[in-house]
Amino acid sequence: MSRTSNRADGDIIRDFLSVANLLKESQLAQLYAYLVHEDEATVQDVIEDLELSQGTAYRNVNRLVDAGVVEVTHDEQPRRYAAREIDLTVTTAAGDREYTITPVLIDAVGRAETNDDIDTYIDRHGVAGLATTLTYAVARERGNVTHRMVAEDLDISPFAAEMILQALRPVVHEHYEIKENGAGIGELDIDDGDAADDA
Repeated sequence: MSRTSNRADGDIIRDFLSVANLLKESQLAQLYAYLVHEDEATVQDVIEDLELSQGTAYRNVNRLVDAGVVEVTHDEQPRRYAAREIDLTVTTAAGDREYTITPVLIDAVGRAETNDDIDTYIDRHGVAGLATTLTYAVARERGNVTHRMVAEDLDISPFAAEMILQALRPVVHEHYEIKENGAGIGELDIDDGDAADDA
């Protein structure tokens, strides 16, 4: 059974910790992104669409409700749930970078559940690194940067830059108004030296 959150509005620390859990667990991020996309859903919808067991679906929905990032929108059976908007700006520990946690970033983190390139990138560069790269992915799809420019700015190989930009492409196109004219991996000038650089 779902429980409503008892957290007080405006509790910044609790809000941050709730969002931090989303960013640590790709399955929770995936569920949150699903609810953002669907506007509202029942647990049965979650079970069917995300192919989760009944126990996992109920447990994860309850965790998100308790964290205050999902709310019950219809309390009668079957209960319906919706994601709350998240827009939280964070500065890295070194103070050298600032990034904003939005449903788009949470969606990208959630895709690590099924996309090895995103999962590997998060392992190597963290969520802050993914947030920065997501900004570049939007710019790339708009034709403002190339994968080589991204590689140079992020200090990664052009091959690694192309792999993560391609992995983030569906996220970008789902959340932003962008014409379908970005470069496909087969159209890029990736040479064997790029792949060797990444190894």
